[in-house]
Amino acid sequence: MNALELVALGEKILNGHTVSAEEALALTAVEAVDIPLLAAYANKIRDRFAGQKVDMCGIISARSGMCSEDCKFCAQSVHHETASPVYPLLEPEAILAAAQKAEAQGAKRTSIVTSGKGMENDPDFPVILTAIQAIQQQTGLKVCANLGTITPDQARQLAAAGVKRYAHNLETSRRFYPEICTTHPFEERLATIRAAKDAGMELCTGGIIGLGETWEDRIELALALREIGVHSVPINILNPIKGTVLEGTTPPSALDCIKTFAIFRFILTGAVIRPAGGREINLRDMQGALMLAGANGLIIGNYLTFTGRDTPADFTMVADAGLIPS
Repeated sequence: MNALELVALGEKILNGHTVSAEEALALTAVEAVDIPLLAAYANKIRDRFAGQKVDMCGIISARSGMCSEDCKFCAQSVHHETASPVYPLLEPEAILAAAQKAEAQGAKRTSIVTSGKGMENDPDFPVILTAIQAIQQQTGLKVCANLGTITPDQARQLAAAGVKRYAHNLETSRRFYPEICTTHPFEERLATIRAAKDAGMELCTGGIIGLGETWEDRIELALALREIGVHSVPINILNPIKGTVLEGTTPPSALDCIKTFAIFRFILTGAVIRPAGGREINLRDMQGALMLAGANGLIIGNYLTFTGRDTPADFTMVADAGLIPS
């Protein structure tokens, strides 16, 4: 796609056009010299359909390690030998303290994250509900949960406890997914997403780029997210962790990342598109460019198995882009 075609497509979307799979795939052929133009139109689309607020979310790693699943990128899998921390579920008081710390740093939202496949028959689930209720009562935070697979009944219990948004990634396209995980199918992820949506929770559903997928896979993922109707789209960028199957994988370049975020904005015009794990490592000094390429959300603070960057720096980055942390 040349510059004139890019401008024409951008203007069509600004006027209400829904980008097709063919048009989205054509955007992947934009040359490096035109990526700033692609980003500029993604920024205009974000401004038109999603406004200027940036959703700042701090995550709480409430249980870490010893996951039974074989996701090739994951440091917490029992199939990998890594230096990832391993600990059981934190006490509700510790989860509350972590939420209060996130709120003190400026977060308006926090997400409770647990390692493991999911919550079916998990004795930790009632304890997590207790922690969620404490956060609701003692902070002003909106509470999200990222607990792996859940049943429809558990989804209803989470919604009743006050969880506003459930986080569960598709990770990649349906086609490429079996190359990344073999211990549970793509359909099982979709079932959890449907259960959360049916219970009235918003969806925080995205994936990871840099796993070895093609551009076609990235477009397929974005179109699937649009069809599902997700509210928030976290996009992780592979951090090849020693001991995982993908430890020798070369992550995407900074320009490749910017192109990906911009194309996701062309497809998901009104969603919260959220740079997540791996942005500091893979974008380095160009992180701020994402805020001018359609992004309007951030994971702030530390991640599950590695540290993020200084939270005040992220608030400054958002403000420098003329956006409003929220």
